[in-house]
Amino acid sequence: MRLTSFYPVICTSRIDETRAFYTDLFGFEVTFEADWYVSLRRPGPPAHELALLDHTHPTLPEAYRFPVRGLLLNIEVEDVDAEWERLVERGGLTPQLSLRSEDFGQRHFIVADPSGVLVDVITPIEPSAAFAEQFTDG
Repeated sequence: MRLTSFYPVICTSRIDETRAFYTDLFGFEVTFEADWYVSLRRPGPPAHELALLDHTHPTLPEAYRFPVRGLLLNIEVEDVDAEWERLVERGGLTPQLSLRSEDFGQRHFIVADPSGVLVDVITPIEPSAAFAEQFTDG
């Protein structure tokens, strides 16, 4: 199989607020918009895609028409400290996890979007010796 695209679709009751979160704070652009679906793309390279879907829309099987729960999106950036300042200190977002360095090789913090999706903003760092052996080549 040759993939031509792969992206998450967030099922939400808060399409407008969630669209604004990703466009205003993370640089995504709207490529399609209806009252029940928004397609977002962050120009690249590489380009990144994300979509938002009204969780009550009949395109979803009825048994699955619920808002998103338990989703964590990782966004890797060059300078997580600068993003902490921009998004939390100046931007007023409430951290769900404060900025910190992890032995497993990440400096990161977590915020939540209006739909309750956690957004983990990460800069990779050197892992501790205990974790370095667990990484594979590639």
